[in-house]
Amino acid sequence: MPFSFKKLEIPGPVLIEPKVFSDDRGIFMETYKHPDFAEFGIKEIFTQDNYSKSIKKGVLRGLHYQIPPFAQAKIIWVISGEIFDVIVDIRVGSPYYGKWIGINLSSENRKMLYIPCGFAHGFCTLSEVTEVVYKCTNVYSPQHERGIIWNDPLLKINWPVKHPILSKKDSTHPTFDKIEKVFLYDYE
Repeated sequence: MPFSFKKLEIPGPVLIEPKVFSDDRGIFMETYKHPDFAEFGIKEIFTQDNYSKSIKKGVLRGLHYQIPPFAQAKIIWVISGEIFDVIVDIRVGSPYYGKWIGINLSSENRKMLYIPCGFAHGFCTLSEVTEVVYKCTNVYSPQHERGIIWNDPLLKINWPVKHPILSKKDSTHPTFDKIEKVFLYDYE
């Protein structure tokens, strides 16, 4: 199998490491293969790919999610640079509700992160130029887009930057205690 899959301490998200083939020409790796992902339990069909390029260190994007019927599971990977990637469990009834995980993803380590529906997602760039690809299970829907403020006092996310570069929208998201509670925990 050209991938290794590692479950994380919160049920649902998965760290993925693709097998890299290298020779004197460079490298080759598969970034997604539905049968292998489905065999591990990631069975969703991905319908939209997104690309973002940040041109400064310290850019923070997030925390974002979409509510049903346009909720999105995602696979995130970095094609240039490095990010501190954060996911927050927003599934009502989860023993991990409000808990977060932070993972360094980079073009060097080539790790990928699968994020199921029911998680808010954001990242902070750790390099001057950073390019990130997102594979999503649903299309972008502005009416269903939601967010949580990056420096929420309840979540206490340990971001690697004190004064991030934010969009106006990301600087005005509500706090965690004010979000709609639309995702339910259903893992065993």
